[in-house]
Amino acid sequence: QVQLVESGGGLVQAGGSLRLSCAASGRTFSTYSMGWYRQAPGKEREFVAAINRSGSTTDYSDSVKGRFTISRDNAKNTVYLQMNSLKPEDTAVYYCAAYAGYGTNWAMRTPNVWGQGTQVTVSS
Repeated sequence: QVQLVESGGGLVQAGGSLRLSCAASGRTFSTYSMGWYRQAPGKEREFVAAINRSGSTTDYSDSVKGRFTISRDNAKNTVYLQMNSLKPEDTAVYYCAAYAGYGTNWAMRTPNVWGQGTQVTVSS
């Protein structure tokens, strides 16, 4: 199965932007749907966004819809999360995730593979 490594986190002011990247090892990246989750201090990990294997279908949580964009480049084995109009409440550790198999109900599924996470901090 794939191994996932996130990058691109950091400190940004409210209203700013960041782009997270998740590089996957292995030759089977294109067989996985991919997702992003986040976990704020004292809170449970929550679904943020997901994308299907070809990149033709995406899904977002209501809290980020219209501000975040998930995309993937199968030639580079990489999935991205472009985050715009960031708010202090977006502060969290962001995790990349991979889903095996079919189906698009990602928010209700448990991913098969997790990355180690990258910290995003949004100051007010």
